[in-house]
Amino acid sequence: MAESEECCSTQVINGDGSFNDEGIDRFVKEIKLAECGLSYAVVSIMGPQSSGKSTLLNHLFHTNFREMDAFMGRSQTTKGIWIAKCAGLEPCTLVMDLEGTDGRERGEDDTAFEKQSALFALAVSDIVLINMWCHDIGREQAANKPLLKTVFQVMMRLFSPRKTTLMFVIRDKTRTPLEHLEPVLREDIQKIWDSVPKPEAHMETSLSEFFNVEVVALSSYEGKEELFKEQVANLRQRFFHSIAPGGIAGDRRGAVPASGFSFSAQHIWKVIKENKDLDLPAHKVMVATVRCEEIASEKYTSFTSNENWHSLEEAVKSGPVAGFGKKLNSILYTSLSEYDAEATYFDEGVRSAKRKHLEEKLLQLVQPAYQSMLGHLRIETLESFKEAFDKALKGDEGFSVAARKCIETYMASFDARYADAAVELANWDSSKIRDKLRRDINDHVASVRAAKLSELTSSYEAKLNEALSGPVEALLDGANKETWPLIRKLLQRETESILSGLSTALSGFDMDEQTQKKTLTSLENHARGVVEGKAKEEAGRVLIRMKDRFSTLFNHDSDSMPRVWTGKEDVRSITKTAHSAALKLLSVMAAIRLDDNVDNIENTLCSALLDNKGIVSVTKWGSTTSDPLASSTWDKVPPNNILITPVQCKILWRQYRAETEYCEANKRSNNWLPPPWAIVALIILGFNEFLTLLRNPLYVGIIFIGYLMLKALWVQLDISGEFSHGVLPGIISLATKFIPTIMSLPKKLAEEGQAAANNNPQSTNTSASKSLPNTTSPSLIASSTVTSSANGTKEE
Repeated sequence: MAESEECCSTQVINGDGSFNDEGIDRFVKEIKLAECGLSYAVVSIMGPQSSGKSTLLNHLFHTNFREMDAFMGRSQTTKGIWIAKCAGLEPCTLVMDLEGTDGRERGEDDTAFEKQSALFALAVSDIVLINMWCHDIGREQAANKPLLKTVFQVMMRLFSPRKTTLMFVIRDKTRTPLEHLEPVLREDIQKIWDSVPKPEAHMETSLSEFFNVEVVALSSYEGKEELFKEQVANLRQRFFHSIAPGGIAGDRRGAVPASGFSFSAQHIWKVIKENKDLDLPAHKVMVATVRCEEIASEKYTSFTSNENWHSLEEAVKSGPVAGFGKKLNSILYTSLSEYDAEATYFDEGVRSAKRKHLEEKLLQLVQPAYQSMLGHLRIETLESFKEAFDKALKGDEGFSVAARKCIETYMASFDARYADAAVELANWDSSKIRDKLRRDINDHVASVRAAKLSELTSSYEAKLNEALSGPVEALLDGANKETWPLIRKLLQRETESILSGLSTALSGFDMDEQTQKKTLTSLENHARGVVEGKAKEEAGRVLIRMKDRFSTLFNHDSDSMPRVWTGKEDVRSITKTAHSAALKLLSVMAAIRLDDNVDNIENTLCSALLDNKGIVSVTKWGSTTSDPLASSTWDKVPPNNILITPVQCKILWRQYRAETEYCEANKRSNNWLPPPWAIVALIILGFNEFLTLLRNPLYVGIIFIGYLMLKALWVQLDISGEFSHGVLPGIISLATKFIPTIMSLPKKLAEEGQAAANNNPQSTNTSASKSLPNTTSPSLIASSTVTSSANGTKEE
């Protein structure tokens, strides 16, 4: 160990009971104990021979006491009493390793040294570790109880109370929890104390006046070495500052100064050596204890090598075994019967205790196989249940009925198979395995139920989406004062229909009223969410819808026929009607109106936008009126229902007006006919040119063809549309489109002519001169097509 260099040890008392005066004095000087004053602690350990006391001390305090070599056999290792300074502990801590009790080397008759050494340890130590095996708890002739009884009595007679801490160290801890072992041990210690005859001075003195009792448990050093070391490391932490208030020996009394430790220890040993009242358990009890232990050990070994047990243990690893309980009970009863036959003549109390311990060890050995058997039963039952439950759901029975029947059937099947695997000697509670199976089954039912419900609600949500999305979009597209009332009716009708179907479907799941109501409410909220989502989606396209509404009303008459502009139309009235319709659409899209609440959005928009009122107007008296659209909320409209705020409406209207003003201006300036006086002047001044054209008809054809080409170019380039955005942008755009349009125009005219020729085969035999007029029709058709496309582009 890293700290073993600090360790210093010597023998205090040799094997024949002589006190090592010189050795202890040299030890005290070497560790400079005299400088510690009262700041030191003494720890000792007692327990049966070969029980691992030295091993525990070396790991716990980093000492170097000699340990037993297990490969050389089990024999006495520590003789007399040895003392060492612990490494790395504050305050200075001395530890004493006592010779083990019940050693065969001393024999039954030479037990005085065992009594004396134990009493010495209790007298000089602040903390006494009592090393004991876990399986000895609850026994009368084990765990040093007879020795403790004698020590208690003699210590009260010889010494005043010094508040020694007794720490019982339970070695090779079994599966039994410490919280179950400790009460038994404490009860036994209290019984020993109560049974000890007390002198008059201590007749009413309680055990707590002499001792603090602590109990700790450690795993097997040989079987679980790493866990043992970890637990010892944790225990070591308790010995730091052990004598400080609140420490493990914080309330010790009558501590001897460090400088007088050697003399005090020597005097105590002298008093103990002169005492004649110490006693140990009777020889008969001790022999019975050892011999019954040997017989029990033999039977345990015999059981572990039993071929029937090995076969059963291997078989249960791979799956459930039929008749498991019957086979295992037979093997167990055979081993216990053999023990009873061989131990029948020993002390009854010892024999019964050892038999009980053997039974506990055997049950502990077979318990993993038993647990494995129950685990296989649980898994197999669960898988069978899942398969049967899936088949049941495909039938006509409702979900809850199928689940209830399958659960009852397979839980009864598990109970029957568990009874077949029961171990009669054990009082094992299988409720945990059964409860786990029931939880697993319930979890599977719950997961299937959740999946079915999710699938069911998803299908009804899809139906709602299909029933609401398209109609709501169509109603919002043709927005008018009846739009939201119609949407509310549609929502109510479709929701009631879908909810009715879902409610019927849920009846088979045996849901409580609150859960069913919650599910239906969730679907109802989903329906409302579909409408609201579609409204928000359409609100994002409101500017496009407004321009489409304006274009439709501006370019079509009341019969939805394309308007023919003659120059006599009241463009202002037409424009105002179109603007009013667009503003109506904006007011419809400004808020969600799924409730019957009345709002004044339309009136507010009309007064603020259509009546051309400014944001802030100044009256003749100098006062001002605020803009009703300078707000982020609508009056009487909840914030959650607002789709377009008043401020956003104002911005959208400004953008809308900017993109539609050119249409009105274009139509107002669309009358290209010159005034009458100009027409008369053209007739008089152009009379000669007119006669020239009449004398040369070819000029007429050339001019007509030129007109068609120019008209086609005008339409293809969309000159009026390009210049509607400004002169400079129009010139730039036309410059990029002019040459490609010139190059593609003959090709388009040829394609139109070819299409006309295919429709009229007789025209293929006519001459080229006669076919010239026919070229007019395709050109006009192309012009008309391009014009329609251009108008459609403008309207968008």
